[in-house]
Amino acid sequence: MSELPDPLAEAAAGIADDHPRDPLTGLPGMDVARQRLGEWVEGGAQATDHDSGGRVHVLLLGLRRFEAVNLAYGEAVGDGALIEIAGRIARFAGAELDCPWMAARGPGGTFFLMADEACSRERWQMFAEQLADRVARPIAGRHGNIRLTPRVALLRVLVGEGPESALDRLAQTMAVVNGQTARRVMWCDGETMRAGRTAAQLEADLLRAIDKGEIEVLFQPQFALAPDGSEYLSGAEALARWNHPKLGRIGAGALFAIAERADHDVPLSRHICETALKAAAAWPAPLRLSINVTAADLASGGFTFDLGIALGKTGFPTGRLTLEVTEQVLVADIGLAERSLSDLSRLGIRIALDDFGAGFCNFRYLKALPLDYLKLDRSMVDGITEDARDLAVFRGIVAMAHALDLSVIAEGIETEAQRMAVAREGAGCYQGFVRAQPMAAQDFLALAQRATA
Repeated sequence: MSELPDPLAEAAAGIADDHPRDPLTGLPGMDVARQRLGEWVEGGAQATDHDSGGRVHVLLLGLRRFEAVNLAYGEAVGDGALIEIAGRIARFAGAELDCPWMAARGPGGTFFLMADEACSRERWQMFAEQLADRVARPIAGRHGNIRLTPRVALLRVLVGEGPESALDRLAQTMAVVNGQTARRVMWCDGETMRAGRTAAQLEADLLRAIDKGEIEVLFQPQFALAPDGSEYLSGAEALARWNHPKLGRIGAGALFAIAERADHDVPLSRHICETALKAAAAWPAPLRLSINVTAADLASGGFTFDLGIALGKTGFPTGRLTLEVTEQVLVADIGLAERSLSDLSRLGIRIALDDFGAGFCNFRYLKALPLDYLKLDRSMVDGITEDARDLAVFRGIVAMAHALDLSVIAEGIETEAQRMAVAREGAGCYQGFVRAQPMAAQDFLALAQRATA
């Protein structure tokens, strides 16, 4: 068997580094962010792109009137809300950005995010709007739902601009946007915001995107693990990206949000499934393919039939397919999900509960559904090498999964220390930037052929 690819540079892993972290959220502090921003600017990351200015994009997200949460519910509840928001920011950035990025905790209820990506201002603003939507979702607690109001300041670091100047401009813009009620995203002074694409235009663009070949399916390699840390390539998860001709690459989260508004999520999901199956049909056995399932898929009466047709058309073996479902998919109709997934399981398809730990962790799903895998969200592994409590939680979840005869997949592994830790604790599989980032179909096929030679 050939060697696996070298680990990626640590900067590409976003928030995973060895610098001191904020004790509450686990994110790096602003001193670390300021240093990293300076390194990117001075290290050539600011080479100009097709648009004016440099390529490093940053945003400052603040929670408007956050102090009212502490007054109404107490500081413990407020701290819990900040931890949840930090997780949402990190998960969203990890899913949407295919470039080096870093999230950091600012003072009070503020968070900083930067990305080394050459993209249009329209694309960065759309990213910020989607992130604000994610942050604004209610946070469930013992005292009811907590609703937070995000405000976002945006900028593209100018060529030759230092970190202090960029951070100062962000702070000034945040002060302005915090005083407004109708507007939640604002560019810093000196940045010109173009008209961009309206929601209706984006929906119309998406209806034509499949026919134009703009929807790309990438593959995130997955590796089977032994307790001693040895590993081998076991398969890949299919991830969708939209290569928009004007906005650049749009990640899966924003893509499916647009598709849902356009009532185009089922055709989009079917196209992604067929594209992934066609590519995976060339993989050597026994590599597995994992595909995400949406709520619209399960609600569609013909999903199982259509999936069977796609499997037959592409020739990919049913027994090597895994379908991943999240809690957000299941809450729509747990009864329907149980029936649909049971039908699929009887066909030999394996089922994984995805992003476990990212939401409410409803344990009912673990006994109600025909599950084979428990896929842990990256937030469940972020602190296991530094915090004994995080490690204890991880260890308990793995023990519970094994008691239920479920294999554990650890997601978002970004350092060698994390990889060895999840191996020792009994995770059977992992994926993450420590070994490979999502790659094109032909690149994964070449990796698969080398790994199984």
